[in-house]
Amino acid sequence: MMRLLGLVLGGMMAVGAADAAEMSKGEVNVYSARKDHLLKPVLDQFTARTGIKVNLLSAGEEQLLERLKSEGPGSPADLFITTDVAHLHKARVAGVLQPTQSAELDRNIPARYRDPQGYWYGLSARARVVLYAKDRVKPSELSTYEDLADPKWKGRICVRSSSSTYNQSLLAGLVAVMGPDKAEGWARAVAGNMARKPQGGDRDQIAAVAAGQCDLAIANTYYFGGMQASTKAEEKDAAAKVGIFFPNQQGRGAHMNVAGAGVTNSAKHKAEAVKLLEFLSGPEAQKTFAEANNEFPVLPAAQASPIVAGWGSFKAEDINVAMLGENNPVAVRIFDRVGWR
Repeated sequence: MMRLLGLVLGGMMAVGAADAAEMSKGEVNVYSARKDHLLKPVLDQFTARTGIKVNLLSAGEEQLLERLKSEGPGSPADLFITTDVAHLHKARVAGVLQPTQSAELDRNIPARYRDPQGYWYGLSARARVVLYAKDRVKPSELSTYEDLADPKWKGRICVRSSSSTYNQSLLAGLVAVMGPDKAEGWARAVAGNMARKPQGGDRDQIAAVAAGQCDLAIANTYYFGGMQASTKAEEKDAAAKVGIFFPNQQGRGAHMNVAGAGVTNSAKHKAEAVKLLEFLSGPEAQKTFAEANNEFPVLPAAQASPIVAGWGSFKAEDINVAMLGENNPVAVRIFDRVGWR
């Protein structure tokens, strides 16, 4: 009897060891332009669920793209993660991404937040909105992005440089819906309405509104959310003086952009890379993304962070964000012509 029990237990241990060995098989190499503190917790969750090891290399978007191009087919990278559609589009045009088909990705990610041919998938969303001085501007005075070109805002707008891909994508979206000529007229008028020369990042624009240097700022939502959640008293106080407004709610909706990822053309671990993409689009990772950076989940069923939920519901623009990348060169040329530096 003892001998039989030993055989059974030994067999169970052998099966358990085989399962563990199977779980530990596989790895995936990730080149990421996202900050480690945002991405690492999600990658750790993935490894815990699948046993697939994630090797992470973090750097700037342009640096990683140049590395992928120079490494060519021999690149060890399996997945490229970056922060803006413009960068995802550049990677596709450079030939460093390959199309990926996945029923799970198609279920989880709305069509407008992924490349139509599957070269990349949006994993978190953000709106580029108007932040206003609560004591100097009434929400009823605000309406659309187009209205920012109105002379009534002359000397009242703060916004960062045209070298920002966030501004380039905003203008690229306007090119898509207005046409290049009207979009250029808008950019010229907004440049003429600036309170100061473009400087700093989005948080700096919001802080300038709070300090009375301007009445409106154009910024990404997650920067405002980060200031509301900040442990720095000056950021939290500045955010309290500023209101958030989602433009074009009576029309096409607020401009949206995504951070996303694509499987590299050189991927040696494509199956693992696709599994990671699918995990990043799922409920667990979407919740972590949403809470860590106050971004909007792309998975419709996922909940936003309490801060984001506090802004209320809004209408998002329904164009495919791939158009932002496609129109990026046009937007850059427009910025140069109108003197938005």
